[in-house]
Amino acid sequence: MNLDKRLLQFLKYARLPLSLTVGSAIFSGLSTIAQAWALARMITRVFLEKASLTEISGLLLIFVLVSVLKAATSALSHAQGQHTAGIIKKKLRAALSLKIARLGPLFTFGEKSGEISNTIQVGVETLNAYFSQYIPQLFVSAVIPVIILIVVFPFDMLSGFVFLLTAPIIPVFMMLIGQTAQSMTPKQWKSLSRMSGHFLDVLQGITTLKIFGRSKQEADNVFMVSEQFRHSTMNVLRIAFLSALVLEMAATISTAVIAVEIGLRLMYARMGFEPALFILILAPEFYQPMRQLGARFHAGMEGVAAAQRIFEILEAPEPQQQDMEKKKTEFGKRKSGVRIEFKDVCYGYPNINDFALNRISFKIPPNSVTALVGSSGAGKSTIANLLLRFAEPVSGSIDIGETELRAIPISRWRALVSWMPQKPYLFHQTVAENILAARPDASFDEMKEAALKAGLHPFINDLEEGYNTQIGEQGARFSGGQAQRLALARAFLKDAPLLILDEPAANLDPYLDAELQRTIWELSKNRTVLLIAHRLNSMLKADQIVVLDRGKIIEQGRHVELVKANGHYVKLLAAYRGAEQ
Repeated sequence: MNLDKRLLQFLKYARLPLSLTVGSAIFSGLSTIAQAWALARMITRVFLEKASLTEISGLLLIFVLVSVLKAATSALSHAQGQHTAGIIKKKLRAALSLKIARLGPLFTFGEKSGEISNTIQVGVETLNAYFSQYIPQLFVSAVIPVIILIVVFPFDMLSGFVFLLTAPIIPVFMMLIGQTAQSMTPKQWKSLSRMSGHFLDVLQGITTLKIFGRSKQEADNVFMVSEQFRHSTMNVLRIAFLSALVLEMAATISTAVIAVEIGLRLMYARMGFEPALFILILAPEFYQPMRQLGARFHAGMEGVAAAQRIFEILEAPEPQQQDMEKKKTEFGKRKSGVRIEFKDVCYGYPNINDFALNRISFKIPPNSVTALVGSSGAGKSTIANLLLRFAEPVSGSIDIGETELRAIPISRWRALVSWMPQKPYLFHQTVAENILAARPDASFDEMKEAALKAGLHPFINDLEEGYNTQIGEQGARFSGGQAQRLALARAFLKDAPLLILDEPAANLDPYLDAELQRTIWELSKNRTVLLIAHRLNSMLKADQIVVLDRGKIIEQGRHVELVKANGHYVKLLAAYRGAEQ
């Protein structure tokens, strides 16, 4: 019956509007019975008893009032159904957003952004018909036919038995055809998700594709993916139209059976005209709720198919970020660097057999700069992710001073960390709002001072609206160097004791690199700095260098010491120099 227990749990957030939806629909059904009685009575009085308009004015007034009441309750049912769906969609989107935030960047890096966006927007929106139409119709289909049977049996027992015997025909046909559609709908939804993810990826990389002359090939790929989605959609629609035809035919045949048996008995004067007409008017209304349920059955299937992906995200295991027994710490008041120690830390990514970090141990002294170097996949970013608590060690521990890192509440710990990636994310907001993202309660003067320290203030002053300038989606109005300076302004404003840098100047030209390096080293004073290094000048200034290879520390020391050792570090330097040239 397309019922997902996980989806039904969200109905608790909309009990009142759902009750109003179902109650109004049932009341509308009762109004239909009253309409049929009034109409049958009026026709009998006029055509058989030759009653005048004045004599049936009371019945006519009842008919009009019941019709108005039916229209009002139908409108109320529709409005409350939409309200029910709106509440649940809002809750689902909030739950998805919160879950994705808890899963962290390690989850989103392994997913297509277009597919996640499609799930949050289109997937949740698909549930609108499920909650506003399908679920209420289940209740209505169970109640209205029963009420009509209760009303019909006292009038004519034979017609009641015909109703009772023909009623299961529509659900049976609906379930038989639904089994075929049920296997196709998830495929159609997956096809839509793949198309959304692929299309967004192509749009985001359109500049690169044009540079390398691959835009035509990708356009052909988009066309191919779109055709696959079109075919899967048409297959589902073919089944939907077939089921609509079968359900209409079943309802029509059932109504015809009622009409024939009533007509034959009228012909032989074995039944009165008024009850016959009353039951004949009610016959289509008896099957109408089940016909509507059949029509909305596909909305239910689409909702359940979309829910599969929604709950894949909601039920995805989160990094083990549970906080241990809270110990009294003074981290909240610290403004100088912190001492960090990795003790036999292991970490492995999901669905990958080998450890990304394998029993690594090293210390990061307070108020010092530690550079991590190594080839791609050596484990540098994994160490940063562990310190940012995007992930937790499988074994071993990370100590901050005398306290284990997982004993510190996540929100409290992240307030003490500034992170500068290679490509900082800039929001489609004003310059001021982007800087204040680091510390929303900061004053304008504090924000301006941070921009001055980062060397960004002169550029902002030249903008037409200054700090109130909209910078565009993903910093469209900022160059790479300006974006890095804005990220530096955030770091200056936050003034955190631990600074994690993923070589933010790696993709800049030598002049901008030199300018930015001076600012970064100014920011590094009186702080503990972990630097993922890609350039030689960064390594020269580091207090210690940790060389990683395949998740293990193979060398450790200062630049001069490692050069003298003439080991793996020297080979890396040669590779870095070649890349810079």
